[in-house]
Amino acid sequence: MIQTQTPDCDALIVGAGMIGSACALALARQGLNVSVIDRDHLNQNAKAEPRRVSAINLASENILKRLEVWDEILASLPQTFERIEVQDEGSSGTISFDAADLGLTHLGHIISNEAITRALHHALDKEQRVSLRFGQAATAIVSSGSSVTVTLDAHETISARILIGADGANSRVRELAEITHQESSYDHMAIVATVKPELPHASCARQRFLASGPLAFLPLANNECSIVWSADTEKAEQLLALEDEAFALELAEAFEHRLGSIQKVSPRAKFPLVRRHAVNYIGERIALIGDAAHTVHPLAGLGANQGFADAATLFEVISNASSQNRDLASRSVLRRYERWRRGENALVLKVMDGFHGLFGTDNPAVSRLRGLGLNLTDNVPLFKETLVRYAVGLEGDLPQLAQMR
Repeated sequence: MIQTQTPDCDALIVGAGMIGSACALALARQGLNVSVIDRDHLNQNAKAEPRRVSAINLASENILKRLEVWDEILASLPQTFERIEVQDEGSSGTISFDAADLGLTHLGHIISNEAITRALHHALDKEQRVSLRFGQAATAIVSSGSSVTVTLDAHETISARILIGADGANSRVRELAEITHQESSYDHMAIVATVKPELPHASCARQRFLASGPLAFLPLANNECSIVWSADTEKAEQLLALEDEAFALELAEAFEHRLGSIQKVSPRAKFPLVRRHAVNYIGERIALIGDAAHTVHPLAGLGANQGFADAATLFEVISNASSQNRDLASRSVLRRYERWRRGENALVLKVMDGFHGLFGTDNPAVSRLRGLGLNLTDNVPLFKETLVRYAVGLEGDLPQLAQMR
């Protein structure tokens, strides 16, 4: 009689960032044994400047609350945003969204990625069912029968019932599993920095579409703002080469001094903007979540929220299968996750591509059309409310962890 070897764990997650850690915590709380590995070393980027932040919407807030890490995240003093303003440089078009119009206190929070990850890691450290290891990278994947075996760079192996790739845009899991993806460059770089404006930001997230690309001011505590300035490579390199004082002046002028002068600028960083989408989200006993499955232009701040929705959805389908004593990584189970999330993420990618194309041209006729569209939308309350409800995570086919109760 042939005996089947018991896997080392139920779920092996590669990637201990926000999305992988959230998925690990949810699965462990459901009674599964979870191993998490990450190629980076703990706290490698904890003190990095500028701080990388995410606009966390209400759906993601619900997920983090149900994972019982929200109170620790709040202790890091995240900044709520109660209003969103969008303006087009090339026309008179403007649109705004206000939490009060929806009967809400806020539309979301601007939170440092490090604060979210730290809170999740603290929670994982308390879970007896979780093994969290840093400085470990996957070098080979073999799926066979009822388990998948991952070889690490130290030649150690770990077997699991399911392997979850949460290892970012350049996912090693995706590569080793030979899951193809579509990739195209937006031909833009994003410049990020933390700045302190002269005038109060008033808990408002602001975005201005320039001829060079969108410029966002995201409110932080102590009246600071995180800026994300998307521009073609030549313009981005010019901006990075400026001294702080000259950059602050150009930034204030590009934003029409809406927040007055820029009084302080952190070190700046850049990263290329690339659109990626995995053709499949699953393989044999393998699932991809977050940036490993998709990356999108940051102009709407949806990337992290898509990732948290992936994690919560995968948790839900695995949990349901486990409670029914089904194979939690069978093709039929993982296909439910793929059908649920890939279509919605593809729609977001298409919408962002459309916005990028529409606002990425200075053609006068297109500029007039943009302005007309923004102003019309701003004056049609029902359509406007539907847009913002979807953006903040009150509408859509949401997993249970993300739903309002």
